[in-house]
Amino acid sequence: MSNLRRMCPCPDNGNNYIVLTDYGPEPFAINIEQATKQNNAFRTALWTGNHLQLTLMSISPGEDIGLENHPDNDQFLRIEQGRGLVKMGESKDNLDFQRRVGDGYCIIIPAKTWHNVINIGNIPLKLYSIYAPPQHPKGTVHRTKADAMAAEHNS
Repeated sequence: MSNLRRMCPCPDNGNNYIVLTDYGPEPFAINIEQATKQNNAFRTALWTGNHLQLTLMSISPGEDIGLENHPDNDQFLRIEQGRGLVKMGESKDNLDFQRRVGDGYCIIIPAKTWHNVINIGNIPLKLYSIYAPPQHPKGTVHRTKADAMAAEHNS
């Protein structure tokens, strides 16, 4: 571990701008609300370890994360900005759990659960996601939802 990382537990360069890159698996501390609100990419992996991953997401008004299912991952989401609608269920045709969510809400998604989060507001929906175990390759940055879908299709 570099001396700089030991001395600076938060990757803030002094002007309240956080460099958004994958800091895993080194020890790490950050103002997660600030980092989440600063992120403008659809998905940015911020920390990837062997057993857990932290990603930041920015969902444009009217867009969604996309209906998905993680067979081996539990997932935690926390909304830092905006308004959304979360849908979950045992099958993609039966999303019987639906809740409106906003700033400060967390969403827990058990493995094997179909889910989607839709931005129903008029500003970007900013959230962070914790996967256990990691879901995306270390250093993942998907600038857009289309980039994310293409990457998942090619994997």
